[in-house]
Amino acid sequence: MKYIEVDEELYRLIASKTERIGESASEILRRLLGLEVEASATQEKDEPEVISQPGLEETADVEDKPRFIDLHSSINKEELAAAKGAVGRFLFILEAVYLASPEQFAQVLKIKGRDRLYFATSKQSLLKASKSANPKEIGQSGYWVTTNNNTAKKRTILTEVLHQYGTVEAQIESITRNI
Repeated sequence: MKYIEVDEELYRLIASKTERIGESASEILRRLLGLEVEASATQEKDEPEVISQPGLEETADVEDKPRFIDLHSSINKEELAAAKGAVGRFLFILEAVYLASPEQFAQVLKIKGRDRLYFATSKQSLLKASKSANPKEIGQSGYWVTTNNNTAKKRTILTEVLHQYGTVEAQIESITRNI
């Protein structure tokens, strides 16, 4: 792997073209330049095979399916507009998601970058993963999120959260535009 130095404007442009969490700069540039992206870099890790256990099949199906929650109606537009900056709006929306279904929120802990931790249950966990994480608590949820990402990355992270909640694409776009 070779390293190159790029100016801030170019870095922001590349970062804004991120399509999924964990996508490397090389993958972004390869995609933008129309070059072949290495298969190993884009493929998800294989999940372990689920072994059927009599009497538990129905429970497993229920847990795997995200429960649809209409988050659009649970976000107070006036309070969102009053939130300070992109970080404030990001935290406000995450708190609204949490309040809509607190028992389902733990799944955000699965959202991670290639070398980055985005959510944790303590400030220390995020700081241990990255000294520059600038962790903030999501309301009074007991969950913490890294906030030193650019706005495009915050939107990508929020998109992943909303996907986990079974939110439809049109709502995801509408909600993430508010950051």
